[in-house]
Amino acid sequence: MGFRTYARRVRDERLPLARRYAALRRAVGHYCPLGFHATWAYLAATACPSADLRTDPAAMLRALDTLEASREVRLAEVRALADRRSMEKAAGRRTPRPVDTAFLRGLSWPGDTAPSRPGLIAAVANRHAAFQRFPFPDRTLCDDTQAQQLAGLRACLDACARSYLRDPGRMDRATCQVLAGTVDGIQRRLRPGNTPLNTHLLEWLCFAALLTYAAKTSPAP
Repeated sequence: MGFRTYARRVRDERLPLARRYAALRRAVGHYCPLGFHATWAYLAATACPSADLRTDPAAMLRALDTLEASREVRLAEVRALADRRSMEKAAGRRTPRPVDTAFLRGLSWPGDTAPSRPGLIAAVANRHAAFQRFPFPDRTLCDDTQAQQLAGLRACLDACARSYLRDPGRMDRATCQVLAGTVDGIQRRLRPGNTPLNTHLLEWLCFAALLTYAAKTSPAP
């Protein structure tokens, strides 16, 4: 079943609240521009004054409205890209420019207005907690020197996240530069192919991408 089917179930007051809650979870599974867990945290935070989506039907509907509005903007962006590509292909340009498709690759919250700052803070806090729980690469995956370098990069990423959450929701220019350098350092340590070490590093990069996006949405103090 698709997103719209689950959205209708969320709004169906004849259904038990638990089924409506499960339908909202599945709708987020179909459309999660920040990743599933970060999107869920964003919606819970923006469904204020009650963020208990499991037991508050009004909050559940507010969360769904927020999700649907974002999804409509994303679908409009995709349609606009398809129309533009049709004209470009007719003119002989077969390959799209990376800038034209960047919104399809990165993490962002589509919408007609700026994303919710409390929502992004909640999303970063959720993923930061997961980042802290994610195990460090096993020492069999890298030598001692590499392990030391990776530990330094992980510590830098953790410090940047703590800085963003401590402010909260802002990151000064110096920390933004540290974050950018940390992302570059992690990317340079990716190995060709689907290796066990890459599993860890890609998790770090996914969190770093969310943190970078969240920091960019608020001007540096």
